[in-house]
Amino acid sequence: MTEAELKKHLDAAERSPKLIAAAVSGLPDKTLRYKPSPDKWCILEILGHLADIEVVYSYRMRQMLADRDPVLAPMDQDAWARNLGYMQESPAELVAAYGLNRYSNVRLLRRLKAADLEKGASHPEHKRKVTVAEYVGMMAGHGPNHLEQIERLKKAAG
Repeated sequence: MTEAELKKHLDAAERSPKLIAAAVSGLPDKTLRYKPSPDKWCILEILGHLADIEVVYSYRMRQMLADRDPVLAPMDQDAWARNLGYMQESPAELVAAYGLNRYSNVRLLRRLKAADLEKGASHPEHKRKVTVAEYVGMMAGHGPNHLEQIERLKKAAG
């Protein structure tokens, strides 16, 4: 990953919480809880996922940067959504948690040297080593993917 690519990814990652916040600001509870089917997430669950996955990103990247030969713990995002009470959370607090944790992650990543981006960890689900650079790319695309999902759900909810 070049310096220019890193900057582009981090700028995108940094914008994401603001865009998500704007997209969900003032939405009625009915819209926040609308599910297109029982096995699909509603906007509130997406917000819970964004807040929690940022904590996962934070821990995993710190493992990759600081530990020797780390192994990442798998996670089941659907089980997290089902079992961690996302539906009882405040949308504003979930957005705030996402934003604060994303800010902290981007701040750390902006301090890295090029060699740090190649540090990595064994990822049992992928059955290979993943790198910090890959996580930077994932972070840059994660928010926009869910923003599109939120926009689709807003339209479908009426």
